[in-house]
This record gives sequence, C-alpha cells and structure tokens, in this order.
Amino acid sequence: MGIFKKDPLQIIAFQSYGTNTHFYARGRALEDESIDLESQKILHLAINAWKRFETDEIANVAVKITLPNNKVLNAITDNDGYFKIEENLENLRDLCNSEGWLPFTLSYNDVNIQRTITNDNKFPGEILIPASNAQFGVASDIDDTILHTGVVSTLKWRVIYNSLFKNAKSRLPLKGAAEFYHMLHRGVSGENANPIFYVSHSPWNLYRYLELFLKQNNFPKGPILLRSLSNFLKKKGPNEKPQKQKEILNLLKTFPNLPFILIGDSGEHDPDIYIEIAEKFPDRILAIYLRSVKHKKRMLRVKGLLEHYKTTPALMVENSAQAIEHARENGFIV
Repeated sequence: MGIFKKDPLQIIAFQSYGTNTHFYARGRALEDESIDLESQKILHLAINAWKRFETDEIANVAVKITLPNNKVLNAITDNDGYFKIEENLENLRDLCNSEGWLPFTLSYNDVNIQRTITNDNKFPGEILIPASNAQFGVASDIDDTILHTGVVSTLKWRVIYNSLFKNAKSRLPLKGAAEFYHMLHRGVSGENANPIFYVSHSPWNLYRYLELFLKQNNFPKGPILLRSLSNFLKKKGPNEKPQKQKEILNLLKTFPNLPFILIGDSGEHDPDIYIEIAEKFPDRILAIYLRSVKHKKRMLRVKGLLEHYKTTPALMVENSAQAIEHARENGFIV
C-alpha cells in the first residue's frame, strides 16, 4: 500500500554571497517532488509547474552547514521551510576556489529523520565571495533582460505560458547577452572575475528552473536572488521598497568598496528602482543599461526619465552590441 508513501526530504541551497569575514547562506527544506526540469511533454510540464508551486515545506526544523574546514553553523527553518545563516568568521576566502566560490554541505540536525534521500543526509551548497581584484559587480534583472519572458504582455499571459509550458532548456536568451556578461565578468584585465548577481522579482519556487536556464545558455555563474511566494503575493505598504531594490541595496552594503553596473529592462520598474539607487549612491553606480521592450507607452515613459537623469551614465539599448560598445568606451571591458 505504498500509494500514500511520503516523498523523501531535501535541502535546496540558494547560491548566495559573502565576504572574507562574513558568511551568508540561504535555502529551503522541502519534500523532494522529483521535478523533471528537462521534459518537454505538455503533461509533464504542467505537472512539474504545479509541483514547483505546490511545495511541501519542512517547517521549524534544525539544519546545519559544514564548511570545508569542518566549522559547523546552525539555523532553524521558518514556517515556509526557508532558512538563513549569517555569521562573522575569518579568512573565508582561503576556502574558495579561483572564482571565489566557497562550497559547503547542508544536513538535517535530527539524525532520526528517516525520509532523507539516498545521499546520507548531505546536500551541496556554495556561496560567492568576490575576488579581491574584482573591478566592479553587476546586478542584473532576468525577465526580458536576459530571458525572453513577456512581462509587458496583456495580463502577463506570456509570462504564465512560458513558465508553465516551456522547460528551462527550451527558453531563449536575448541575443548576445551571455557574451556581454562574460565580458563584464572578465573585466578589462580579462581575469578580474567581476561578480554577477541575478536579481529578479520571481519567487524562489523558480530557483532551479532559472539556475538551469543560466547554465544551459552559458551565462557566468552567479548568485540568483529571488523572493518568497508569500512576499510575491503580498501587497506592499506605501513606503515599502520592492524586493529587488532591497537585494541590490544589501549588495551595496555588503561590498562597500565595490562599484556596480545595473542591468534591466524598460518594461516595468527597473528604471525607477535603478535611478533611485543611483541617486542615493552616485559614486557606487558606474552605469545603468536598460533593454528596450516592445511597448510604446512604456518606452516613451522611460525615455522621459532618462532625458532628465544625469547622475550616472544610463543607456537604453536595442541589443547587446550597443551595450558592449558603451561598456568598452567606458573602460569596463576590453
């Protein structure tokens, strides 16, 4: 009578970031629904989309992180299965590879949990600690910035269709985007290893989907910063900043000596968010790139914003070649 057999447990580590003296990791404890991210059958796509959002969280349990030097850190999941671990440590960069990635192992603290998957209660994770020779960081949107999504479509029907009925491997990146991001990652020396952070309004439920898309299309590896589904559905207060803005502000706070390039699209709120950040930190934002979208009214609004904005270089681009040319002229890439 195994029809009601419960799924095994897993811990998903979201790629995060830290510094040489500050460890910061996030993730989620869930039942493993065995989601097939590569199937292209319509029925499978619909089932997998349902599984991504109808999650079975493992709430209020203890998890631990074991670093390569055997240092152990602890956290408790919240009611939605999310956890966050922050701790001040020393010489974390010594534990990183040449690109700045620090690996670790996650596990459930309760050794009596019987439903862990066949990996002996060990789940991989990693955070990025930018190299000391990084020239700048890049904070990039995902939807309609590097991934054809359709956020300006009526009632966002294209977003819904693409998310439900296209797998990550069949989604198309914007032409030349991966090449541009690799050039920014390498910087003027060709070896800068400038960190790339992917910041989106999408919920964490799409984390592995977006991770596979970035890998499949050869984008530079970087932390993917999303938001919880409850936050996604909740109406913001009148003075509350969007989650994307909060994430970028946290990046600026975490890396006070690192300037940033901001990349987004002109379809929704990126221009307003980026301009507000640059006005507050004029010496920290090197440039703003906004991809044009096929929406006349929104394009006119953004053009009006940029005409009166003179704080930092801001460019609305039709394609990656225009952004590459501007970045080269300003000494960001070779």
